[in-house]
Amino acid sequence: MLLFIIVLLCYTSSIMKSHRIFIAVNLPAPIKKKLLEFQRQWADLPVRWTKEPSLHITLVFIGYVGNDEMLEICKLARQAVKKNQPFEIKLKRISLGPSSRPPRLIWIEGEENPALAQLKNNLEDALLNSTTSGYNHQETRHFRVHITLARIRQEEWRRLPNKPEIDQEVSLFFPVESIEVMESRLLKDGAEYTVLESIKL
Repeated sequence: MLLFIIVLLCYTSSIMKSHRIFIAVNLPAPIKKKLLEFQRQWADLPVRWTKEPSLHITLVFIGYVGNDEMLEICKLARQAVKKNQPFEIKLKRISLGPSSRPPRLIWIEGEENPALAQLKNNLEDALLNSTTSGYNHQETRHFRVHITLARIRQEEWRRLPNKPEIDQEVSLFFPVESIEVMESRLLKDGAEYTVLESIKL
């Protein structure tokens, strides 16, 4: 009987917390088109390419939350960004990453950006100071400005006789004038993203 109650509570909890949420910077359409051109240079690699609508910079990954928490997160994000002004991001290099071996991603990295780092900090502080946001796991790793272009299929990658050297300098600039609270649905061919709210800086 006790086991049944535990299973029921876990199931009920998973139903209530049905939204997988994160906060991101979306990219202008011309930048996305340019990144697709880079993807086509390595079209034959054993990777799962990020689809055009899904190209973004993750600021805060929150995880699974319920409806009330989702509304609270949107409200807190609106309040947090009042402290920030629009700014510009520079993307500078396409490479394999992270630095650990074997690589898991093909990504494009950006320059260190104090304005973006401050925006991320403001959002995390607002979420952590709320008892109803469902967020309690502030990121401890150094924040690296990056966009995931592809996720490597590890088994197939290991079988490649000659691993590709991907290390290309680029110079792309774009303005950041808003952030988006987004929902992620995990599907067989990758994640599908929906913008819940776009918030101007």
